[in-house]
Amino acid sequence: MPGLELFGNSNASNASTIVEVPAAEPASAPSVEETQPATASAEVEVSVPRSLAAPAAYYNPRLDPKNFLEGPLSWNPATRLRQMLARPGIVVAPGICDGISARCALEAGFDCLYQSGAATTASRLGQPDLAIATLNDFVQSAQMVCSIDPICPVIADADTGFGGPAMVARTVTQYARAGVAALHIEDQVQTKRCGHLLGKQVVSREEFLTRIRAAVIARDSIPGGSDFVIIGRTDSAQVLGMEEAVTRLQLAAAAGADVCFIEGVRSADLLTATIEALAPKPVLVNVISGGLTPSFTTSEAEALGAKIIIFSLVSCVAMVHSVRAAMQSLKKTGTDFSSARGMDPKAFFEVMGLSSVVKLDAQAGGKAFEVV
Repeated sequence: MPGLELFGNSNASNASTIVEVPAAEPASAPSVEETQPATASAEVEVSVPRSLAAPAAYYNPRLDPKNFLEGPLSWNPATRLRQMLARPGIVVAPGICDGISARCALEAGFDCLYQSGAATTASRLGQPDLAIATLNDFVQSAQMVCSIDPICPVIADADTGFGGPAMVARTVTQYARAGVAALHIEDQVQTKRCGHLLGKQVVSREEFLTRIRAAVIARDSIPGGSDFVIIGRTDSAQVLGMEEAVTRLQLAAAAGADVCFIEGVRSADLLTATIEALAPKPVLVNVISGGLTPSFTTSEAEALGAKIIIFSLVSCVAMVHSVRAAMQSLKKTGTDFSSARGMDPKAFFEVMGLSSVVKLDAQAGGKAFEVV
């Protein structure tokens, strides 16, 4: 499969290595098998099980950040995101949950969007973020969001990848086809939950790395050479501690993750230490008001060294407050006059792109919308 060669020895199921074994000392591990007699101060070739051999770090010269430093911003959203990551400044991606929130974010001038898993689950299904939404739910939402402005990069939550390596690979392929620029894969168990809830459980390091490798191989197998961005996320800080979380992200980076995402980092000092430990890999920080991570502003996060900041629930929490107030007002007064704030139907549809649709229809020779 294309992409496997970029992992060095990742295909070698019976790889061997050369180690120095003193003649006077017997082999210390029964799992290591000598393949030739030992002599004094001689190099002895031994067969090392793949689980003990350090895998070669992934490197794809085509995706080296230096290739994205110059030139105009691309029309391809994945390439555009890589350019944004390689150049100065922090990437700010507000969390969106549907077409209305995406339109509002674009109207406000944001040049990158974040499709939050929690927000998408709430908006599409009316359910909490407890591994209820499926791959199809996320992909269908992504297709709609990415179609609104095909140039604007969309970073999308992909939870655990929805299964084993084959399913992770399918997730990457489906997201890329939908127009998504980047996704993040995490190390929670399949029955995952929002990263800012308690009681999380995580899989082993190796299972996490299997997910990352599957995502990278799938990306590199896309015909034509895809710039799709793979983000490795760990939720292990609250379960196994910050040291383990940083180690997992270092391993994920070596396995091919383009960006590292540590969920639930609890202080500026811990974020700074994480960023320093993972350099030069860019680090993403997730800010949720009232969550585990301090409410960093974009400028504060940038000063600490973060390269991407997402505000996962900014739209759906605001929506709950606004819709709740409107419904309570309607129930109390019997009218929606006050909650409308003077916005008539045409003004609402203008936010949804009315003018561009009418213009397209007219350019094509249509007559249906000459008067709206």
